[in-house]
Amino acid sequence: MEVAIVAFDTTVRVEHEFATAEHFQAPTLTAQGLTYTAAGINKALDLLQARKREYKDNGITYYRPWVFLITDGAPYGEDAYLLTQAAQRVKEEETNKRVAFFAVGVEGADMHQLQTMSVRSPIKLKGLSFREMFVWLSASMQRVSHSKPDEQVPLSPPTDWMSV
Repeated sequence: MEVAIVAFDTTVRVEHEFATAEHFQAPTLTAQGLTYTAAGINKALDLLQARKREYKDNGITYYRPWVFLITDGAPYGEDAYLLTQAAQRVKEEETNKRVAFFAVGVEGADMHQLQTMSVRSPIKLKGLSFREMFVWLSASMQRVSHSKPDEQVPLSPPTDWMSV
């Protein structure tokens, strides 16, 4: 499993390039400025597309990648058209099974807006249960890694980190 982080506020930047779990160092992120959600989504999908191309060029098979949009707010400072385009791109990527997209809102997030950006219902994080979320993610990815590519794997519900 590899992890990369794209951060977005008034600017969009790759905070951490793709790295395996043992080489991943979580950066400290802070909320500031505007919230360019569409630009962040597009940057993450572009980064992922380039990584998949590297895998294909080197004959490496891979599972459908997962993208987690984790936000503490609502899109702010971008044209509504850009948000609609990004949401449409996410839906096309999901429909064509090129990505599994999960929207996670922390305290104060606009859950209705997140619903418009994802095929799946957005998940509200329980308090600051980031650790529990990443433990669930790791266990889920482990189950997926023991399957065949394109096989549907039932996942356990994220009840220990999801707010109801």
